Amino acid sequence: MKEKVILAYSGGLDTTVLIPWLKENYDYEVICVCIDVGQESELDGLEERATYTGASKLYIEHVVDEFCDEYILPCIKANAIYENKYLLGTAMARPLIAKILVDIARKEGAVAICHGATGKGNDQVRFELGIKALAPDLKIIAPWRIWNIQSREEELEYCAARNIDLPFKADSSYSRDRNIWHISHEGLELEDPANAPNYDHMLVLGTTPQNAPDEAEDISIYFEEGKPVALNGERMKLSDIIKKLNALGGKHGIGICDIVENRMVGMKSRGVYETPGGTILMEAHMQLEELILDKETLAMKKTIGNSFGEVVYCAKWFSPLREALQAFVESTQKYVTGEAKMKLYKGNIIKQGTTSPYSLYNESIASFTTGDLYDHHDAEGFINLYGLSTKVRAMKMAEIEANK
Repeated sequence: MKEKVILAYSGGLDTTVLIPWLKENYDYEVICVCIDVGQESELDGLEERATYTGASKLYIEHVVDEFCDEYILPCIKANAIYENKYLLGTAMARPLIAKILVDIARKEGAVAICHGATGKGNDQVRFELGIKALAPDLKIIAPWRIWNIQSREEELEYCAARNIDLPFKADSSYSRDRNIWHISHEGLELEDPANAPNYDHMLVLGTTPQNAPDEAEDISIYFEEGKPVALNGERMKLSDIIKKLNALGGKHGIGICDIVENRMVGMKSRGVYETPGGTILMEAHMQLEELILDKETLAMKKTIGNSFGEVVYCAKWFSPLREALQAFVESTQKYVTGEAKMKLYKGNIIKQGTTSPYSLYNESIASFTTGDLYDHHDAEGFINLYGLSTKVRAMKMAEIEANK
């Protein structure tokens, strides 16, 4: 019997051409695994294409809810954002994909896992660190780092030379990654940061603010211990909330971000991300936290959130550090329960009021009207003590200047 390899399979040209290449260069039995994390790509015909190209079997694994509950939700609770802009859509999905690949490899008794990530991107690191963390004994094959194929045209020529006729064209299009949380766009005019994005040609999940409706739309999101559980008063699972917010946010031009980010491999990369639902959820969660968390915890949580985003982006999901950071985040979410109301209008998310049974906002203190809990006269002593070091330094500097 031949040894088996698990191929991360999307059904596109890049991963389809890997099937005959693996059989030819390694003499493996190729088992394809397509992992559905909400990319909404057409799954019909994948099995026929995979087996026609030489695979012995195709698994299609539907893990959207696991992705939302176990990977997206911790990032929402952490307010995890990479370099102040990127909401980690691709980075969050890769560790789950790696986990499923390992699970199938164990089930099939495979000796290797193959992926189609390029040698310039982050995904090769994310896939391989995930596999190494969960199955350090498995061999990893990354063809884009070792073969001499350089383009889609050459991929088609490779298949044609082996009498494999595939329904693909060597067209010019954006390089995209999609899941339930976002869709990314790279390539074409985006490769030059001096160019404006061609949004009319590019956008998939929504429209630009200029083309959004002239009428605003009010929404409300209810959270329980940091988890979104209801949209506009209707309770539903997280995946359904994200889907509905994607439609609402896309309609109003929310969540379009043009980013030049620093990849793990050392280069800067420019891309446009559409994250309509995720942008709304992050804003709603932060809106609620600012009402509930005390000053010191909120400040530390921002630091932890930045660290969490860095860890997720840089392929360290399966690490003690991510677990420790997440433990801190979870401890802060115990009282993050309440409702955030917002207005969506032409790319903007406008706060419309926040309520929580655990709100630390006290009107009798914050009001301009003197209340029982705050005596204006107390401020004088506070200012004297708080400003003492400033006053002492000013006095010393004045003394030095006078003695010159």
